[in-house]
Amino acid sequence: MQTNLFRRLGLCLVLLLTAFPLEAQSRPERPRIVVGMVVDQMCWDYLYRYNDRFGEGGFRRLLGEGFNCHNARINYLPAVTAIGHATVYTGSVPSIHGIAGNNFRINGQPVYCTQDNSVQTVGADNGRSGQMSPRNMLATTITDELRIATNFRTKVVGVALKDRGSILPAGHSAHAAYWFDDASGNFISSTYYMSELPRWARRFNEQRRAERLLRDGWRTLYPISTYLESTADDTPFESPWTKDGKPTLPLDTKALAQDRGIGVIRTTPMGNTLTLEMARAAIEGEKLGMTRGHTDFLAVSLSSTDYIGHRYGTFAIETEDTYLRLDKELADFFSYLDRTYGRDGYLFFITADHAAGHNITFLKHHRLPGRSFKASTVVKQLDSLAREFLDVDSSIVKGVSNYQLVLDEGKLSRLKAKERRELIDLLCEHLVAVPGVAYAVPSERVNEYALPEELRMRVINGYNRHRSGQIFIILHPGWALNSSENPRGTDHSVWSPYDTHIPLIFMGHGVKPGHLYREVYMTDIAPTLAFMLSTQLPSGCIGKPITELIQY
Repeated sequence: MQTNLFRRLGLCLVLLLTAFPLEAQSRPERPRIVVGMVVDQMCWDYLYRYNDRFGEGGFRRLLGEGFNCHNARINYLPAVTAIGHATVYTGSVPSIHGIAGNNFRINGQPVYCTQDNSVQTVGADNGRSGQMSPRNMLATTITDELRIATNFRTKVVGVALKDRGSILPAGHSAHAAYWFDDASGNFISSTYYMSELPRWARRFNEQRRAERLLRDGWRTLYPISTYLESTADDTPFESPWTKDGKPTLPLDTKALAQDRGIGVIRTTPMGNTLTLEMARAAIEGEKLGMTRGHTDFLAVSLSSTDYIGHRYGTFAIETEDTYLRLDKELADFFSYLDRTYGRDGYLFFITADHAAGHNITFLKHHRLPGRSFKASTVVKQLDSLAREFLDVDSSIVKGVSNYQLVLDEGKLSRLKAKERRELIDLLCEHLVAVPGVAYAVPSERVNEYALPEELRMRVINGYNRHRSGQIFIILHPGWALNSSENPRGTDHSVWSPYDTHIPLIFMGHGVKPGHLYREVYMTDIAPTLAFMLSTQLPSGCIGKPITELIQY
């Protein structure tokens, strides 16, 4: 009887294994493709300021079908493009991943974030525009970890107008990254990835889409009188293209390109169109998400929103028109993804690398707090003070970069610890007496200073010992580094919510509609994706998965 019982149990086990193979049970269920989208300089409130004019298939679809993290924040300083893209994909911060700004210093020498003089341009005549790679980034990305988890069978491709918007998200082991070259009008790459552009990319470049998109000019999508969420079209808050010109629409982009080069497409909505067309070409050319059992990753960054914001500001008709056009572009893009993969076949997320402050002149006009902080005058005063303290003739203070005072580390290294400390404290004392400065804190001794915890955390996360300045300068809300008392356009970089409150919405495979109002950080995006994709966390990750999304 006992023998018969064992036989029956064995038969049941065989039937169970046949119905539910162990291999199938243990293999993670991943989407066919992940599409990550960073909208450069997108303020969180744009989702709602322009919502009445959005259609049903773009931003409104995201808000209706997606999991919306309403309170996503940046948790480091400064809030700039390169750091934002690196942080989204590494789940880390400048202190660890090493991308300390768009530009920073390594061993005292100025470096651009993706600069790599050991590689050459691919896709255009040789030049610096293609001498780029992710080598300055010190941690892996979620895209790297997906590659590792699939034994490098997964394809990862980055696409953006900006090199840093493509290269840093795609990671170290990417199949390819493509960015726009102003001189040739081509999407290019570097020998870090390939020796020549693939045939599909060459065919795309041969279409000369940038020239064709600029041919018809930039006119408002709707009658200009209906743009009620914006200031008048001609204000001192916006920057015209010529000294005597006006920052108004319509804009003759064809003539502008003939005068200034094809790169003007960056500062028009057509730059987003071009990027999304290239993204589709990459999907089809590389057959992303088409290989059964593999999950590919397309990292897209829309750079034009940043260029437009810098020139026109946060309340310009040009900015509103850009987002109304982007809404339609997203609707078309989602329909394309639906047709290609099915609604549950892809995982999509959208966020921003940073947001933006309001124009200083705009703030003055509306009696809101905020003014310009002129660094050049302050630097001269501080350098004179430092030279007098050290009794030397040569310069000590190199300047202000990334809202940090940068000193000559070579000269500082010769000082005794006490002298170094006294000098930096002296400079901090002088800085906090300057109008507009709320705090000036030594980068290595933040905990000794009376700072709100939210600011302390951002300074610590943003400080990389080998790549950052020696003193962090934190201005009062509304204040910004400017050379003019009445600057035009806008900028970003500070800790305030207008620069650091960003959209974050997930949609598609494994995502149910939902809303989350607790604070989450930009560093939480990569670990959330890691758990959704069943990969290891990126090597420098300090973020936490958004469990409400995963468990929803």
